[in-house]
Amino acid sequence: MGKHVLIIGGGIVGLSCAYYAQKDGHKVTVLDRSDMSGGASYVNAGYLTPSHIIPLSSPGMMAKGLKYMLNGSSPFYMKPRWDMDFFRWIWQFNRSATPGHVEKSIPLIRDINLLSKDLYTELHASGDLGDFQLEKKGLLMLYKTRKEELREKEVGKRAVEEGLETVELNREQLLEVQPNINDEVLGAVHYLCDAHTTPNEFMKKMKAYLREKGVQIKTLEEAQRFKVRKDNILAVETDIDTYPADEFVIATGAWSEGLFKKLGLSMHMQAGKGYRINVERDTGILLPAVLMEAKVAVTPMKGFTRFAGTMEFSGLNHVLRKKRIRAIAKAGESYYKNLEITEEELVNAQCGLRPVTPDGLPYIGRTSKYNNVTLATGHAMMGWSLGPATGKLVSEIIAQKKPSMNLDGFMPERRF
Repeated sequence: MGKHVLIIGGGIVGLSCAYYAQKDGHKVTVLDRSDMSGGASYVNAGYLTPSHIIPLSSPGMMAKGLKYMLNGSSPFYMKPRWDMDFFRWIWQFNRSATPGHVEKSIPLIRDINLLSKDLYTELHASGDLGDFQLEKKGLLMLYKTRKEELREKEVGKRAVEEGLETVELNREQLLEVQPNINDEVLGAVHYLCDAHTTPNEFMKKMKAYLREKGVQIKTLEEAQRFKVRKDNILAVETDIDTYPADEFVIATGAWSEGLFKKLGLSMHMQAGKGYRINVERDTGILLPAVLMEAKVAVTPMKGFTRFAGTMEFSGLNHVLRKKRIRAIAKAGESYYKNLEITEEELVNAQCGLRPVTPDGLPYIGRTSKYNNVTLATGHAMMGWSLGPATGKLVSEIIAQKKPSMNLDGFMPERRF
């Protein structure tokens, strides 16, 4: 017999949880504090990234953050502020950023990304969402300097060892697949294992499908309190109504730590802001790429090219910092010929908040405190890539099925 599953959070992860829960025959309700038209699930680069095997929490990242603290246009930025939650997160992040953590994380990140890519492929083939962009052209890692060339080639070799399809391209080979590259670009590592989508298109079609299948989607309602009996949640109270359910899923992204506190859970999370610029005209850009020195993502989406980037830790806000937006535009113009991003395109830039755990890996699983709560959050820059896999895994947890992969590394109460 199906259960009533209440999912708090309507981003890619929450909607993926709803998709697989309704497939399992459950009654599903999704609650979201926004109108579900923007945020990280809509402004990301649209990548499916088995290639991104190195976690954000890796050696040297904290030093970069401190180095860039006073540089508002840097790719990785921590705004100085007095915030005890932020200090605790920094301390745990720094403890996690070890070679041992990277080694343990690589197979986990590889496996969940490959699972999710397969699920995107199944979704596309199913016709549930109609036709949506899913292109398997890989991802170029473009470099201008020998330093980045050597670094990325090392990552590429490790990716090959992990069974991922990767090739190195010199400048001449690169120009064959992407002709309008600037003269300063030396070459690329091409991760053929990757794919890309158009997030806005996918999200629109997923919401329509879920509503058609009877999933209740409640927008502009924020979870404020929980009714608890011993080790079970009975209901969630919003600012408008009360929603009882059998199972609860926390998929609230960057806002998750607030709900953790309401539930008496001691997991930490910080919001990592990213920006995007859409260019709705022909740019000549054929393949998705990461501009290595600038840490900017470029994606040819359905009807436009998207430039996205930065990891900004400045708290829960949607303040658009013009300096950071211009840095993304300048980066794009410096890697591609005849590309000029206009003032109007800069003005129309948007941002989204990614949920970042102290070790850069998501929280997927139950906690010891409650029998009927599953966490599905903390995916950092891989939220879009890992949405379907997380949804599938959550549905298996709720159904008490053997999960599609080992979840030990994603357990919410792991030690840092």
